[in-house]
Amino acid sequence: QVQLGESGGGLAQAGESLKLSCSASASVPGSVPVVNRMAWYRQAPGKQRELVAAMTNNGSRIYGDFVKGRFTVSRDVAQYTIDLQMNGLMPEDTAVYYCHAAYINRRGQTHSEFWGRGTQVTVSS
Repeated sequence: QVQLGESGGGLAQAGESLKLSCSASASVPGSVPVVNRMAWYRQAPGKQRELVAAMTNNGSRIYGDFVKGRFTVSRDVAQYTIDLQMNGLMPEDTAVYYCHAAYINRRGQTHSEFWGRGTQVTVSS
């Protein structure tokens, strides 16, 4: 089991920036999280959860289409952390942001996945 701890959500005005951070830890003391992909998803009221950004252990990144160069995802693989720098925030970015960690096998199948509790981001106009 993997536990995810998120931080950095809050209030911002349109055009401002926020940085989200997430750290993964193993539930069993002394062991390490077995994950090779970490990501941020978000869910706005009445909408489906959607991918914001993901990054694998080998550095491959993907972003949701709505990001349009405003957000940057980064990881410290050795520390099992993922950060999301969000610039140029817009009111439509208001959502609960969830950290996600997974182990993807060589066939591209999700062997295991874990979710954080979420952190609220609210952007006012």
